[in-house]
Amino acid sequence: MAGTVNKVILVGHLGDEVKMHYFDGGNAIGRFPLATNETYTNRQTGERVTNTDWHNIVVRNKLAEICEKYLTKGDRVYIEGRIKNRQYEVDGQKRYTTEIHVQEMTFLTTKKDPNAVPPVTNQSIAPNEPSSTVQKDEDDDLPF
Repeated sequence: MAGTVNKVILVGHLGDEVKMHYFDGGNAIGRFPLATNETYTNRQTGERVTNTDWHNIVVRNKLAEICEKYLTKGDRVYIEGRIKNRQYEVDGQKRYTTEIHVQEMTFLTTKKDPNAVPPVTNQSIAPNEPSSTVQKDEDDDLPF
């Protein structure tokens, strides 16, 4: 294999509302925590144990705006993306964070506006297009 792969797939629940930040020029970024759970039975005690991992999710532009509109805390989503490590400073101290930058997302459950059907069932950012555009999967040209 000549190349490398940086891909993560997560199915989990939003831990908070989508926090949006808008930039000059119309670009936007949304961030939210995502919880994934692992449940197993302890062999020694027989009790069920649940471990929760938290992931920092980053969505951009149109997909971020759609997430803000339709997602709320507790909603379940399917996410495909890339792992990114970032460094920043707070009060002169270097901090590090690991984020999942979303490339494709599917809403599995939503609680906002139960009468409205979210327009996003499978949104993705095309790899050859700038991140400001969002591409929907096209229908097949099958005759049936």
